Amino acid sequence: MNWQISVERHGAEEQPVVVIDGFADAARFRDDAAFLSFAPIGPHYPGIRAVVAPPMLRDPLARLAPVVAEVFGPGALEVVDAFYSIVTTPPSALTPIQRLPHFDEVSPRRLALLHYLSPDESSGTAFYRHRSTGFESIDAARLPAYRAALDADLATHGLPDAAYIAGDTSVFERVALHQGRFNRAILYRSNTLHCAHLPDTLSFDPDPETGRLTVNTFLELRD
Repeated sequence: MNWQISVERHGAEEQPVVVIDGFADAARFRDDAAFLSFAPIGPHYPGIRAVVAPPMLRDPLARLAPVVAEVFGPGALEVVDAFYSIVTTPPSALTPIQRLPHFDEVSPRRLALLHYLSPDESSGTAFYRHRSTGFESIDAARLPAYRAALDADLATHGLPDAAYIAGDTSVFERVALHQGRFNRAILYRSNTLHCAHLPDTLSFDPDPETGRLTVNTFLELRD
């Protein structure tokens, strides 16, 4: 595969996002997903998932290792979890936490790799700054202050409407948007505030051949 790689830094914190086009054999991943059974996994993802078998990831992750070392620092790269994911929850059914930007983990050594596999390129991933704290990432030291400030914000402004966040709000400011191009992957720290950017026309189709299919891989840099 001929990778086209760029490293983009966004916001005041200049958090890096590695963008790789032509990431993997997309047809192989899509064919694999078509034979799997999808179901809800965990309370936060607004859709259905299926576990990705480790051999599917072996070659692209081996090639990714030197990129990770250059951008995020040295360490042994280990897979924590990997899922095929399809967004299926309509805006009216979102829980309050699904209407806000989120972070996956407080450790800056935890990374998220998102591989877009849908031919529909109208969605993407957005990154945010929490206005009242200025935080664009949440580590263990920041977590108590962030939780307290967010609770105060929601008490003042109320819970957001039942909708996917799609830009600036009274509580969060969008600092970057990466389009979900077919066979593009983006790699970023899991503790950055982010969320899916979804168009109003998204069908929430559960079929992996026609829905918003991605591979979400969570990685750990071990010392």
